[in-house]
Amino acid sequence: MLAGLAKIDALVIDDWGITPLTADARRDLLEVLDDRQQRRSTLVTSQLAVEHWHDYLADPTIADAILDRLVHNSHRITMQDESLCKLSTANLTDLVTANP
Repeated sequence: MLAGLAKIDALVIDDWGITPLTADARRDLLEVLDDRQQRRSTLVTSQLAVEHWHDYLADPTIADAILDRLVHNSHRITMQDESLCKLSTANLTDLVTANP
């Protein structure tokens, strides 16, 4: 499975930081990211600020390696507006109508 993830052209890791990672999951993630580095695209979405990712990973050595592969040579887009999930239905309809 890890080899398959390494070959996907664009891997999306959605809601990064929602639940704790086990030691095995951290090592598997590092392996996948290492195999993908500078070869494939990886998109990470998170409500957890990048400054907190190291603490979230909870293993300084593996966290350094994972963040080295994720953060360096990356493009960061920080959203400033409210989450679409928080908008009321009326506001969401207005947003869609204004931006067809």
